[in-house]
Amino acid sequence: MVNTQTGLEGPRDDLTVIDNRTGKMYIVPIKDNTVAAVDFKKIKAPSKPGERAENETERGLRVADKGFLNTAVINSEITYIDGDNGILRYRGYPIEQLALHSSFLEVAYLLIYGSLPSKQNFDIFEKEVMTHSIVHVDAEGLFKSFRGSFYEEANPSLRGQNLFTKTDPASLANMDKQIYRIIGKATTFAAMAYRVRQGRPFVTPPTGLSYTASFLYQMDHLGQEDYVPSKTLAKALDILFILHADHELNASSTTVLQTGSSLVDPYSCMAAGVASLYGPLHGGANEAVIRMLISIGHPENVPAFLESVKKRERVLSGFGHRVYKTSDPRSFIIRKIADEVFKDEALLNSGNRTGEDELLKTAMVLHDMAMKDEYFTSRKLAPNVDFWSGLIYRAMGFPMDFFPVLFVVPRVVGWLAHWRQMMLQPGGVKIWRPRQVYVGETKRDYVPMEQRVDVETAEAKAQPFPVAHIG
Repeated sequence: MVNTQTGLEGPRDDLTVIDNRTGKMYIVPIKDNTVAAVDFKKIKAPSKPGERAENETERGLRVADKGFLNTAVINSEITYIDGDNGILRYRGYPIEQLALHSSFLEVAYLLIYGSLPSKQNFDIFEKEVMTHSIVHVDAEGLFKSFRGSFYEEANPSLRGQNLFTKTDPASLANMDKQIYRIIGKATTFAAMAYRVRQGRPFVTPPTGLSYTASFLYQMDHLGQEDYVPSKTLAKALDILFILHADHELNASSTTVLQTGSSLVDPYSCMAAGVASLYGPLHGGANEAVIRMLISIGHPENVPAFLESVKKRERVLSGFGHRVYKTSDPRSFIIRKIADEVFKDEALLNSGNRTGEDELLKTAMVLHDMAMKDEYFTSRKLAPNVDFWSGLIYRAMGFPMDFFPVLFVVPRVVGWLAHWRQMMLQPGGVKIWRPRQVYVGETKRDYVPMEQRVDVETAEAKAQPFPVAHIG
C-alpha cells in the first residue's frame, strides 16, 4: 500500500511530518506507540524577519507540554495505568487481586524487585525491614529540638492551597517574607554547618558587611577584635555566587518546580532542591575535578592521563557541558577570579598553598595541554565553571565535602525565582505529572506463596540481600 500524500509504502511504524515553513518532509520513528521528542529538533527552519532570536528556530522545534500531560520521561516496568478503562496493575498484577490476597510488605517486595517473593526471600525481606525500624537515640533528641510547627503563615496546609497563588498584595507580601527568610538564612545555616564540622561555636551574623563578607565572617571569626574578611575573597565569592545563582531548568531547579507544583510551602521546595543538588552528577562536579587532579598527582603525569582519557580508560572532569556546545561563558569569568584568589596575600599568609600548590600546577598544565589537543578541541571539550570553582574553593580553605553547600547557598535564589514565577503564572499552577512508556509484564494473576515457583535469575537486582547486623 502506498500513501498517496507522501509516496511511501505502508503501513509503517513511523510518523511523516511535513514542515509547511520549508516544505521539507521528516520521518519520525514510532516505538511502543511513542515518538522521541529529540527527533523534533531535526525539524529546522530559517528565522523569520523580526523573529526573536531566543526562539532558536534554526536549531529545531521544541515540544511544549505544560504539566507533562502527554510527555513520557522514562521506560518503566513497574506500574501500568489505563485511566480510560479503570485499570491499575503493579508489575502486571491487577490491584484488585493484590488488595484481596497480598500484604503491604509483599507488594513492596513486588514493586521493588519485580516479582512476588518465595517464602524464603519474603522472610529475609520482612525480617530486614522490621529490624531496621528502630531509630538511633540521637534521632529522638533531634526531633525533640524542633518546634511544634514552622512559620504558620508559610504553611498552605493551615492557610489554604492558594496561599501563594492569589497575587493580591497580602499574598505577595507573605511570599516575599518567605523569600527574605530563605536567602537571609542560607549563609547562616551554611556557616553553622561549617562551624559544627570544625568544632567551633556559632557566630551571630554581623552588621555592616556584604552578603558574602558576612558569610566569610561567620565561618572564620575566631574571636579577634575588628576582624574583617579579605576583600579579595569576599568579592571572589560574590562573583562565584552570581555565576551559580541560576542555570535554567537544571536537575535541582526542575525538582523544586516538580515539588512546588503540588502547592507545597517554599521550604519543602528548597529541601527537595538540596536533595537533588547533593547528587554527584549535579552538585559534585567541582569536587570530581579536585579528585581527578589528586589522582593525576603531578604535572608531568598529565600527558599520560590525557592519553588514557582518549582510550576511555579515565574520565576528564571539568571539561564540556551538556548545555554549552562551544564553551561555558562562566568559565572565562571564573578564570580571572582564580588568578586573583591564587595571589591573595591573606591566603598566602594563612598557610594555604596557592601559588606554589602542586595541584594548581597540575590543573594549569592539564588546561593548557587539553586546549592545544585536537582530540578535545574538535569535541568542543573546553573547561567549564566546575574546573576552576573547585580549585578556588580549595585555595580558600574549604573542605571538599563542603563544596555542595557553597553551590546551594547562591542557587536558592534561582530556585526561589523559578518557584515564584510558577506560583504567579497566568492560569494558575498545574501539578506536574509526567507519563511513562510501560514496557513491563502484561496482565498476570496472583499466585499464593506456597504455589509459587522461585524464578532463578542471574540478575542480583531481582532479589533481596540479607544484611549483616553488628549491633
